[in-house]
Amino acid sequence: MENLKNIQPVEDFNWDAYEQGESYGEVSKDDLVKTYDETLNKVNDKDVVMGKVTAMNKREVVVNIGFKSDGVVPMSEFRYNPELKIGDEVEVYIESQEDKKGQLILSHKKARASRSWERVNEALEKDEIIKGFIKCRTKGGMIVDVFGIEAFLPGSQIDVKPIRDYDVFVGKTMEFKIVKINQEFKNVVVSHKALIEAELEQQKKDIISKLEKGQVLEGTVKNITSYGVFIDLGGVDGLIHITDLSWGRVSHPEEIVQLDQKINVVILDFDDEKKRIALGLKQLTPHPWDALSEELKVGDVVKGKVVVMADYGAFIEIAAGVEGLIHVSEMSWTQHLRSAQDFMKVGDEIEAVVLTLDRDERKMSLGIKQLKADPWEDIENRFPVASKHTAKVRNFTNFGVFVEIEEGVDGLIHISDLSWTKKIKHPSEFTQIGAEIEVQVLEIDKENRRLSLGHKQLEENPWDVFETIFTVGSIHEGTIIEALDKGAVISLPYGVEGFATPKHLVKEDGSQATVDEKMEFKVIEFNKEAKRIILSHSRIHEDEQKAAKKETTGEKKASTKKAKEEPAMLTGSVEKTTLGDIEELAALKEKLSGGK
Repeated sequence: MENLKNIQPVEDFNWDAYEQGESYGEVSKDDLVKTYDETLNKVNDKDVVMGKVTAMNKREVVVNIGFKSDGVVPMSEFRYNPELKIGDEVEVYIESQEDKKGQLILSHKKARASRSWERVNEALEKDEIIKGFIKCRTKGGMIVDVFGIEAFLPGSQIDVKPIRDYDVFVGKTMEFKIVKINQEFKNVVVSHKALIEAELEQQKKDIISKLEKGQVLEGTVKNITSYGVFIDLGGVDGLIHITDLSWGRVSHPEEIVQLDQKINVVILDFDDEKKRIALGLKQLTPHPWDALSEELKVGDVVKGKVVVMADYGAFIEIAAGVEGLIHVSEMSWTQHLRSAQDFMKVGDEIEAVVLTLDRDERKMSLGIKQLKADPWEDIENRFPVASKHTAKVRNFTNFGVFVEIEEGVDGLIHISDLSWTKKIKHPSEFTQIGAEIEVQVLEIDKENRRLSLGHKQLEENPWDVFETIFTVGSIHEGTIIEALDKGAVISLPYGVEGFATPKHLVKEDGSQATVDEKMEFKVIEFNKEAKRIILSHSRIHEDEQKAAKKETTGEKKASTKKAKEEPAMLTGSVEKTTLGDIEELAALKEKLSGGK
């Protein structure tokens, strides 16, 4: 009420004019309009002026430029500046002072564009930090709206660390520095990385100056490669080599760490300039060998996993970082050269026996054949002399065949013990690798783990029979099967072979017998021990000729002898007769008389 008392009426107020609809007093309406217009900014179409944001919603921004009406700018023109708020000053381009609705039409986009090139060059010259709106991705980087100009942001210039997902940056407003302008093509290149590099460089110097071997630092996994992991130590990068990630074997670093993971690492080494920093992760935990049970000893059976294979053996991990080698020779009792891959593969879970254990050298050797009995321990009982078995041909030499009766039990069949009858030059003529062959144990060499075996001993010695058939002087039909320098090999009945020298291969007509000819041969030598039969074809017709000649000579000698013997016959007859046969004597006399 007190306030109302203080209100005093205007003494010279013209009530009549008020009733007429005019309330300006002595000042005319035109004068008032003129005075009002003089208080407003003088603006022209196409001008760029500064205005203040007075209101905003999702679609529009209301800007006051001091004109008689406020202007409206689409919110889309401020996409690059999401921090826009009421009271901010912005530059606008006057499209039109009044449209059909009397509305002031403004454009922020055109205002930026009208001075954009000058502002871009000015920002480069002054090394100014500017804001830009990342519009979209493009090949090799991003497109950024800077002062209304589309600038290029290379992927390598987004951050100091490698970018794995570019899409997360689309639609963001970030600070940039202009690093390059091509005046001819009006291309602009910006960088965000340049803003933070200076700060990081200082951090880097501080960190490097304090680096010491053995120092433990926290870092972030920056990049993972097949050979190791790069760790960001706060502007300084270090490398954990794959072998320093874990005491156990690591196929790929991703088994141990993930990108952006924060981990503690220890500094192992660095170069003089501290540009290359070697880090370790496994060194932060005790060595697994130190934690190995004190009770573990040679002869114990352990379980493990095959982690690495080689031709010479397999590495078995019995605990993380604790490995033992099973040499291929300890995988089987067999003495044949075999590859470790024949027995196991990576990933197999196996049991093995500890053969050697050196805790100081952190080495261990294992074996799996020791889980089975040594087949040579009771070899005399299982494979006694004269016992017969089926073996598998493993290998050939010029002097015999190596066979395996069972895993770890090998034997040799000498070439002379393959056949009673055939003359074998090489075992491949008789059998083949991988084939089965019947054998008889002839001798046991336990010390050298080798059996002497025979194959022919499974049959009776046919030379006992041949001795009665191929007697010296006997004649048999044979076929020449092979010609040699010193003679020929002849195939005889019963599968036996003989030999004849060239002079014993001459036929009756003087020609030489050739391969595949079938003819008769006379045995001129038989050697049972050497299994040798010497034959001759020429001896047959030579003997016949001698016999015929002897017969002719014999007839001549016989007639001469008969003439000489007749008196003797007479004398003999007489002598016989004188023994008492008078009648025969008379007859003989009569015969002699008649003969005379």
